[in-house]
Amino acid sequence: MTQNLFLAPSRRGLLAGGAALVLAGCSDLIGPSSAPQQLYLLKPAGGAATAGPKVSWQLSVVTPTASNHLDSARIALVQSDNSVDYYANSAWVDHLPLVLQSALVEAFESSGRIEGVAADTDGFHADYLLQTDVRDFAAHYDKPDGIPTIMVRIEAKLAPARGREIIATLDAKHQVQATQNSVAAAVEAFDAALGDVFSQIVNWALAAAPRKRG
Repeated sequence: MTQNLFLAPSRRGLLAGGAALVLAGCSDLIGPSSAPQQLYLLKPAGGAATAGPKVSWQLSVVTPTASNHLDSARIALVQSDNSVDYYANSAWVDHLPLVLQSALVEAFESSGRIEGVAADTDGFHADYLLQTDVRDFAAHYDKPDGIPTIMVRIEAKLAPARGREIIATLDAKHQVQATQNSVAAAVEAFDAALGDVFSQIVNWALAAAPRKRG
């Protein structure tokens, strides 16, 4: 079942029905359905709490990379046997890497500690690049119909805009247990976990980059 989920989106959609039959006894939250899709925003809880001096340089946030099962608008979950599935009738408002990129730019802006920050696709001049890889962004279930634990893990690398040598790396991760087994509760826990991870990344990046010369 896990292999099917890593196929091209068109085939994955066709094969999802078979996976749903296997999981039919687990929860009506999981698998495909003909019901209208509910879209969810990501709003990291508390933003990115930071403390420290303002920096004089500018940052470009590169579009995050992610494995196939996370490079999607669908909200991923992981069963106790490590098989991957998705919540039915639910999705992020855009592909997850794009949603995270936008939210991370906003987290740096909200810190009030950086001269300028933008997505790399905006084409602005920057002194440093922030590259991220989404290693985990899923609701993990220990048992069918249990209450999931939301796990967020993002590997970050900081490099100068010219030269591309890596200045520093960070493995930022946090987990939060949802209050109940529902998509809304899972999204709330995603927000809480992501807020902590973004705080780690913002504080680390602003402290790791050398002061701008000249």
